[in-house]
Amino acid sequence: MNDVYSHRIASENNLPLSSVQATLKLLAEGATVPFIARYRKEATGTLDEVAIALIRDRSQQLADLDARRTSMIKGLEERNQLTPELQAALDAAESITRLEDIYAPYKPKRRTRAMIARERGLEPLAIFLLENQTATTAQITTQTNSLIDPEKEVESADKALAGARDIIAEIISDDADTRTELRELFEKEGILKSEVIPTKETEGAKFRDYFDWSEPIAKIPSHRLLAIRRGSEEGFLYFEIRPPAERAVSLIQKRFVSAAGDAANEVAKAAEDAYGRLLGPSMETEVRVASKNAADEAAIKVFADNLRELLLASPLGQMPILGIDPGFRTGCKVVCLDAQGKLLHDTVIYPTLGGSRVDEAAHTVRKLLQHYEIKAIAIGNGTASRETESFVRALGLSKEIIIVVVSESGASIYSASDVAREEFPDKDITVRGAVSIARRLLDPLAELVKIDPKSIGVGQYQHDVNQRKLKAGLDDTVASCVNHVGVELNTASKELLSYVSGLNPRLAGEIVNYRQANGPFTSRSELKKVAGLGPKAFEQSAGFLRIRNAKNPLDQSAVHPERYKLIEQIAKDIGCSLDELLKIPANQAKVNPTQYVSDDVGLPTLTDILNELAKPGRDPRAKFEAFAFSDEAHSMEDLKVGQKLPGIVTNVAAFGAFIDIGVHQDGLAHISQLADQFVKNPSDHVKVGQPVKVTVVEIDLARKRIGLSLKTNPDFPGQTKTERNQPNGPRSSNRNQNQSRGSNQRPKNDSFGGNWFDSALKKKQ
Repeated sequence: MNDVYSHRIASENNLPLSSVQATLKLLAEGATVPFIARYRKEATGTLDEVAIALIRDRSQQLADLDARRTSMIKGLEERNQLTPELQAALDAAESITRLEDIYAPYKPKRRTRAMIARERGLEPLAIFLLENQTATTAQITTQTNSLIDPEKEVESADKALAGARDIIAEIISDDADTRTELRELFEKEGILKSEVIPTKETEGAKFRDYFDWSEPIAKIPSHRLLAIRRGSEEGFLYFEIRPPAERAVSLIQKRFVSAAGDAANEVAKAAEDAYGRLLGPSMETEVRVASKNAADEAAIKVFADNLRELLLASPLGQMPILGIDPGFRTGCKVVCLDAQGKLLHDTVIYPTLGGSRVDEAAHTVRKLLQHYEIKAIAIGNGTASRETESFVRALGLSKEIIIVVVSESGASIYSASDVAREEFPDKDITVRGAVSIARRLLDPLAELVKIDPKSIGVGQYQHDVNQRKLKAGLDDTVASCVNHVGVELNTASKELLSYVSGLNPRLAGEIVNYRQANGPFTSRSELKKVAGLGPKAFEQSAGFLRIRNAKNPLDQSAVHPERYKLIEQIAKDIGCSLDELLKIPANQAKVNPTQYVSDDVGLPTLTDILNELAKPGRDPRAKFEAFAFSDEAHSMEDLKVGQKLPGIVTNVAAFGAFIDIGVHQDGLAHISQLADQFVKNPSDHVKVGQPVKVTVVEIDLARKRIGLSLKTNPDFPGQTKTERNQPNGPRSSNRNQNQSRGSNQRPKNDSFGGNWFDSALKKKQ
């Protein structure tokens, strides 16, 4: 069956057939996506992870399609309904939708009006009307009179005709080609219309932009569809998706009304009933599901892209660090960690209570910095963050000590988790949270893998999308990031190890147990001694695991152990030791990769090997650069329209980017404010974790809304053109909200409180 799938997948995605076939074979043998992409390039023709994952997922979809087809055929056989023609039609169906359309007439149904009409003997009349559409009223009456039977509840000709139309309507509704054509009409011309449910105007005010909304379903952005669906699920909105009714009815009548006549008029009535009662609701349900699936995919992709940027953020690296989880009344939780992130000390200070408590806090911090030889300070960005940062910076510390405000999104989730309780059973959640804040500065990836990605705060509407697909997409992203960076075998947590190619939580736990019982691993080959870790798991995982200061220097590189003998041969051929090959660039320059091409190893793998020899084990993430917020603004009250401030991108959505400017409330740079040129996709211009310079363009203290701009000459909604040249000048209250704002115009009612703040832009929902 894989051969059938490979041909189809290759054709659908314009991929080389041999690459698809090789990928499916490797997947069937238990290879992971990261392993195939990194270490089997010759087999796949250098397909990347995206293409390999696509092949994996599409092959599963085709397998599910075949399973459904088999189930249908089995049911038809059991009911003696399977004919050669029906078998052929089912075999030819290339999508689950087409398969269901063909099966619809035979699918066991609850008792329908058409069934009742057939039981009353009215099917011959329905067939007569369909096949004799030029028939006159008199001819129809002859047919109906013979069917009148009060005992069967057919008391009149009208009752007989009504039953016949019910049968015709069901025939129309079950016609596969009609469903296909009507589905296309819904998808192309369907209009989503939403309105407020009466009496819910006040309670559902946050959805007021959609109290009277209309938009083509083919063009609606994912975040807006998900917002409307949420409003509906919460009981504030009603929405429907329908194309123009006359277009739909006309489409059906063209297929089934074949002449002019009294009988044709009855068929036309049945067609109209088929749409209004059967096909319309059925197609709307389908397009609701299809549009929701598309919106889910778009939202999950944005979430995954943001998560990737966050996980691959620059690590500070191994050094002693002091972490602070800020607070006012309850104080700031302080922890000291060694270079490997091990907790050495924890305490509480009260730098925001004034008086002697400030002096005590200063004395404590200076003492801890000296005693534990601290090189960096990580401060959580929650409550009292800016006040705590000001306190630390006012201590006059050495410029060698790095001070960074760190996002604490998800730290509270971690601190209350089983993972945290297992790691720190004798510490309370406040200490665990401070540890998490400090560790995510040392290595964001290693710490954030311990937290459910949905709690990290880089997605939107994550609770509204398909949870199974969301989990699969985010797990793929985490695994991709972990394997891209590589994992230090002797210090990695069980949670981090579980994402390594070929491993799982059980094997990760066994590795940690072995490490605790036997001490640090001295070589990759020692992994084979871990309980339950067989040859396949070793093959899949070894290349992604690093051992710092290993006896064999290749054990700290991304070179797979299966290539060690090849590299040793290369070193021998150029007359140097393995260490000399790794450490002396001149020796590496002597290597002619084409000399080592074989049936087993090609140029892609050899190129990767040579690149790795030049920088064995080097972290692929960007170099860390410290970021600091401006001292001009510590709260929203400090902000002024026109003010220019540094910020950090915290979330990217289809409509813009949320940016932390250090005032305890993220601002939003709408897509129209992201660049001087037209912006189609915000993620092409900004990334999560990216430092940016922004201009404040709108402030709403009452609703805690901040509008930001990254443009050279920002637009100031609410100001006239003259006032825009006076950044801190007066605000105009009567500016036409539809006035052009540049290349990315916001929709109507899109100034403060409009679409981009009140509905689509529910921060980190």
